[in-house]
Amino acid sequence: MKVAIAGAGAVGRSIARELLRGGHRVMLLERQLDHIDPPAIPDAVWVHADACELSLLENAGLETYEVVIAATGDDKANLVHSLLAKTEFGVRRVVARVNDPRNEWLFDESWGVDVAVSTPRLLASLVEEAVSVGDLVRLMTLRQGQANLVEITLPADTQLAGKPVRSLVLPRDTALVTILRGGRVIVPQADDPFEGDDELLFVTSVEAEEDLRLTLAGHGIRP
Repeated sequence: MKVAIAGAGAVGRSIARELLRGGHRVMLLERQLDHIDPPAIPDAVWVHADACELSLLENAGLETYEVVIAATGDDKANLVHSLLAKTEFGVRRVVARVNDPRNEWLFDESWGVDVAVSTPRLLASLVEEAVSVGDLVRLMTLRQGQANLVEITLPADTQLAGKPVRSLVLPRDTALVTILRGGRVIVPQADDPFEGDDELLFVTSVEAEEDLRLTLAGHGIRP
């Protein structure tokens, strides 16, 4: 894919390196001249431009990019860049960084944002995930709040131990996407058994989260 990243600070550069390792083509947009350092990431296209200036984005050919990531340290700039990318350039997928969790409510489809990533919230979720067994932890909001990526760690004595994946009756609009077990990433198949201490990742609607929690507590298992 062709990915444009607004903001060439530590976050933007880290994202660029990961995407380049994955074989994608990356453009870094940076308004501060002293932050532009092509030798640091020679495989990226570096552009000196304000991510909120329409004419500069036109010159950069933003309409040719499939994904835009607004990764500056300024929430206002990230919102404006997201809106321009979606409405003026028709970018298919817009991901925006949220620096202040108090602004998270703004990062939705009305501002052109498809996925909002709040670093403080994500870190808090990961802490909860690390210490919470049996509790459902929301890791990320998808599709402007229409769905969430959630995680639950099964207790060692879970009723699901030894039971196959197909025995779990999931609520509507919920899918089990991954089982994390002892450093392994398992794509769940119908006959795969659950084990105590498994970390389960689901994509689910907000409305189904409570039903999912009850299911995993042992109230939704086929005999």
